[in-house]
This record gives sequence, structure tokens and C-alpha cells, in this order.
Amino acid sequence: MIRIDAIWLCVEPLDMRVGTEAALTRVVNVFGSARPHHAYLFANRRANRMKAIVHDGIGVWLAARRLNAGKFAWPRDAAPTMALTRAQLDALVLGLPWKGVGEAGVITTL
Repeated sequence: MIRIDAIWLCVEPLDMRVGTEAALTRVVNVFGSARPHHAYLFANRRANRMKAIVHDGIGVWLAARRLNAGKFAWPRDAAPTMALTRAQLDALVLGLPWKGVGEAGVITTL
């Protein structure tokens, strides 16, 4: 299992054709550095595909997810980066409205 201590979301879209090196370059450009045990999330312009890059302390992992229907609840008019909780990440990858997920996993707003 890969240890993840912090989860970061990048609001600006990423071309899903990019590989590990280009995604890592985007992380460094947007966040300043790729920290060990941090996950960085990106979506495409239509928000139906997502990539996550994780620095595990030794190397980097790149994962992709695609929704067959619908879109990820991706912020558009927000700060360039956002921190997420684990509960928010779990809701996001399912395509649920993650912004309202509270500490106990309860959705408080839609």
C-alpha cells in the first residue's frame, strides 16, 4: 500500500495524454515541489478523466481514472490548488459532490 499523508487538487485542466514526466513537471510548476507521501490530482477539461501522481519517497506513481458517465465534481472558479481530506477524495473518485463531505463522511451541502 502506498502511504499518502496529503492530497492536493490542481484546478487547471491537464492533457490526459501526458505521461509521468510531464505530470511531475506540472506538479513542480504548480505546487513548487513534489513532496514525499503527497498525492496530486488533475482532471481533463471535460472533467470525466482524472490522473493522480503520488511521490512515495523513492519514485512516483501515476494512476488514471475515467468515468463512463457523468463528470467529476471539479472546481472551476477556485484557487489554483486545494487540499482534500481522505473522505473528500473517496467521494471525488466516485463522481460524488465531495465539497460538502465533512469529518464524519456526512454530506452537509450539495
